[in-house]
Amino acid sequence: MKVWNATREIWLASQVEVADRFVRRLVGLLGRKSLPPEHGLLITRCDSIHTIGMRFPIDVVFVDQDARVVKAIESLRPFRVVFPVWHAVAVLELPAGTIRRTRTRVGDQLHL
Repeated sequence: MKVWNATREIWLASQVEVADRFVRRLVGLLGRKSLPPEHGLLITRCDSIHTIGMRFPIDVVFVDQDARVVKAIESLRPFRVVFPVWHAVAVLELPAGTIRRTRTRVGDQLHL
């Protein structure tokens, strides 16, 4: 899957895995050494995350049911917790620096 920021007219990621099953959502990016450029993980039915056990920082984009950005966090470091985000229904985890590179902001419309 690819993710396009329609507001900014730029790709966020060209290779996005979808975590839509319990075990895949539970594991997320744990065990990986890095997240390559242009890659990402979309966690469905999710409004909060943690980076406990991760080895690298990530950018995090929370989206609502219309795929509109409701929260964006740059370079979330390992061993952090993000509590539930109002109206979020999915989370897009991206390589650190993606939000800055794409100028993604709250309110942007994504195409998933």
